[in-house]
Amino acid sequence: MSSEDPYLKALELAKRRGIFYQSSEIYGGVGGFIDYGPNGARLKANLIDEWRRIFVNSLPDLVYEVETPIIVPEAVLKASGHVDNFTDLVTQCSKCGRVYRVDHMLEELGIDTSGKSTEELSSTLARLDGCPVCGGKLNQAESYNLLFRTSIGPYSSLVGYLRPETAQGIFPMFRRIYEVTREKEAFGIAQVGRVGRNEISPRGGDIRLREFTQMELEFFFDPELRSSPLFSRLANERLNLRRDSGNAQPVSMTGKAAVSSGLISNEWLAAAMIMGKQFLIRLGIPEESHYYLEVPADKRAHYSKQTWDLMARLANDNWTEVAGLSYRGDFDLKAHAHASGVDLRAFKRLDTPIVKQEKRFKWDPVRIREKYGPMTGEVIKSLSDMSEDDILRAISAGYFEVNGQRIDTSMFSVEDVSKAESGVHYYMHVAEGSFGADRLMHVMLAHALTQREGRAVLAIPRYLANPQVGVLPLMKKDGLDLTARDLVSGLVRARLAPTYDDEGAIGRRYARLDEVGVPVAVTVDYQTLEDSTVTLRDRDTWEQVRVRLSDLPEKLRQFIYEGAQLRELGERAASPAKD
Repeated sequence: MSSEDPYLKALELAKRRGIFYQSSEIYGGVGGFIDYGPNGARLKANLIDEWRRIFVNSLPDLVYEVETPIIVPEAVLKASGHVDNFTDLVTQCSKCGRVYRVDHMLEELGIDTSGKSTEELSSTLARLDGCPVCGGKLNQAESYNLLFRTSIGPYSSLVGYLRPETAQGIFPMFRRIYEVTREKEAFGIAQVGRVGRNEISPRGGDIRLREFTQMELEFFFDPELRSSPLFSRLANERLNLRRDSGNAQPVSMTGKAAVSSGLISNEWLAAAMIMGKQFLIRLGIPEESHYYLEVPADKRAHYSKQTWDLMARLANDNWTEVAGLSYRGDFDLKAHAHASGVDLRAFKRLDTPIVKQEKRFKWDPVRIREKYGPMTGEVIKSLSDMSEDDILRAISAGYFEVNGQRIDTSMFSVEDVSKAESGVHYYMHVAEGSFGADRLMHVMLAHALTQREGRAVLAIPRYLANPQVGVLPLMKKDGLDLTARDLVSGLVRARLAPTYDDEGAIGRRYARLDEVGVPVAVTVDYQTLEDSTVTLRDRDTWEQVRVRLSDLPEKLRQFIYEGAQLRELGERAASPAKD
């Protein structure tokens, strides 16, 4: 909007028009929490529904949506590595009390932190003159865990956390979904839900929050599958990719080229990245306003083999991350299997069984009973459960242990046996797409906010808008208001989302609708009483046409969902209602 910052204007509009506000505002608020108002809650829900349409609904029998609790037991996040690794390095000024995330503070001072270890960051911090704000002495850097901790029930020993990502509800239920989906070699699990991260310094409206909505999709696949059926129809789509966080410009290439060159790890990750690009375009964010930035190894999450951040332009050269697309390998399933003791491997049947040679202990139960008496059953069970590696270790040591007692291996013999296996067990690998609904809301608003003849117009895509239709009687008398209210009821029955406004001049009412992004206004005037036609007004062009009331629901659906131009829907209004 001219020389003004769309990012700041979007914040101002959000507060003024009931899109979102700071939470607990009457008590001064707390950074990192926001409330969505009447015009924001439904708009955000529509954004989430659009994500579902692309990532879930368009992929029947491939992607399945689930819902899991927001509180998870400590054991889950201990196994996933979040308890130990979900940390940032922080320092506090001893004079003013401000707390800083060390790498962010150093970067804002022009110091490159890429590739630096915790020790190197602490050493660089120690050489600074002091607090960037007051000059006070900075305390020694400490590791700060971003998890919200709580206790489950009245027992303080039963620790839980507000989940930092919805994925940690998905991985523990993998076995159930794998069985329900008939043990497919590839499938996706999606989830939308609230997550919490106890950020050090949240800022920027809904850009950095402590509680937010995450939309995640985990693609599970056999790592030996070289091709993805999903990728085959997306391979020629282009992506803007950037490996250097410096001044290098993104390079445009097809998904096929990016995978074949090794730039993107695998086809499942590439498919998720292409779908992410398509999603942003559907939100009204043009292709030149987003790109993928590869996260360097020292900045990646502990579970990631490769991560691409989806960066979107807020305003001018101000960019923000709105999604992370990661190749997680088999880290999660393997970690949860080892921690829980539950086998989370998939099974792959082979066309031709594999015959393997194995070593097994051979024993005489009578001799075992003579030597070990009541322990005989436990000794035999241990012998039966031993793997080949266990057997070789026992032979080398001359014993193995059962309940702390050494069992002499000299009384057993070892035999070679053949074993036919009809398939193999393996850990599925995971490619993830993780999107932040709240950041995407803000980016969408910043791109949608335009100006026409000095008035703000929120030109969000029509299919995302809510309300969808403004119904306005030209006057509050002569039955125009009654006809308009009947029209509202009819549109509700037609499963459209109308809003009614009869306060003030018609031009002011149009302006209010434009500012919250309502795509079309329907004006009931005196001609309506004569010929049962109404005026339709386009939010973006301010063009007006007349349409018969009987045709209105279908015409509105064409305009909102099918991209029809207003002039295609009716006759140009001879005496349009004035703006």
